Amino acid sequence: MTKIPVVSGEQVIKSLKRAVFYAHHQKGNHVTLCMEKHPQVRVVVPNYRVVKKGTLRNIIRDAGLTVEEFFELLQGKVA
Repeated sequence: MTKIPVVSGEQVIKSLKRAVFYAHHQKGNHVTLCMEKHPQVRVVVPNYRVVKKGTLRNIIRDAGLTVEEFFELLQGKVA
């Protein structure tokens, strides 16, 4: 099992955009991303310097990804 990396909200948003998500709207520091083919699937990402590991794990789960898949997206590999 891959360890959860320490990342910023901006890195999370960029990684999820590589995995067919788009920014729907932003309210304060929170960005809502929707899946292109299924707009009812929404993920809210706090745009902080460091996203807590538990929060990141929940974001990854809500996006329907595994930690390994997210790590590949984070490194720039397209899913």
